[in-house]
Amino acid sequence: MNILETRHIVKQYAQHRALDDVSLTVPKGSIFGLLGPNGAGKTSLIRIINQITGPDTGEVIFDGKPLHPDHIQRIGYLPEERGLYKKMKVGEQLLYLAQLKGLSEKQAMEKLKIWFTKFDIKTWWAKQVEDLSKGMQQKIQFVATVLHEPDLIILDEPFSGFDPINANLIKDEILELREKGSTIIFSTHRMESVEELCDHIALINRSHKVLDGPKKAIKDQFKTHTYHVEYQGSLADLPPAFTVLDTKQLEDNFVRTDIRIPPDAAVNDLVRLLIDRVTVRAFGENIPSMNDIFIKAVGEVPTT
Repeated sequence: MNILETRHIVKQYAQHRALDDVSLTVPKGSIFGLLGPNGAGKTSLIRIINQITGPDTGEVIFDGKPLHPDHIQRIGYLPEERGLYKKMKVGEQLLYLAQLKGLSEKQAMEKLKIWFTKFDIKTWWAKQVEDLSKGMQQKIQFVATVLHEPDLIILDEPFSGFDPINANLIKDEILELREKGSTIIFSTHRMESVEELCDHIALINRSHKVLDGPKKAIKDQFKTHTYHVEYQGSLADLPPAFTVLDTKQLEDNFVRTDIRIPPDAAVNDLVRLLIDRVTVRAFGENIPSMNDIFIKAVGEVPTT
């Protein structure tokens, strides 16, 4: 079952086509990575899902029904450009934003007590937002995004400005929200976060979807059928079909070599060849990273 579907979305701004026939499905209970270089169309798609703008053609289906203004109560959105009121006190602002999302003042207060304890920010209640650091402000905006326990949470670069400790805190909260039933759309350039958190991804480039599906299936699609081995000895007499790609001298007289096996060979064939020739210390498949896949699909290094 999908919480969200976009069907053949097109969005044009003057002479620029931001989205061109973009169709995605976001499974319920997933952490869905929405990836792409700057200017690819990610933010345009997020704005359409949040009903900030509408598509020129195409439609959005939310939980099995055409997207409707009432659905915004079931969505939490953390934009990359944060939007807190600088002169407003933290507690008053969070109460106000929670009531915009349909919570009563009493409900909001009960939930805020939990979050202020969890994030150890009880002393921030009466502070003005402008008196907080960037990281502190982002904690507040994260709370505002998830306080009403939305079914769909959209996080645009949620770790921007966080130190490693607070980034890990937010990662843990994202995983806990998923365990409680929320679906998360996670837009980022940080491929290490995609590796760690996402189970589905879509990659948009130049207004078009170029990749879409479970992360494991996409990694399998980009496999190079290469393996690495650390060993002592010589592999000079490997059969020609087993291609030695790269060799590097390591400490302790060990060598690391990358080897591509032929299409009709099994990994056990390579293992047997190695055992007959060298002393093996380590062996494994070269699994493409999300960073590798991004570069191959888009042709540029993701920014951080």
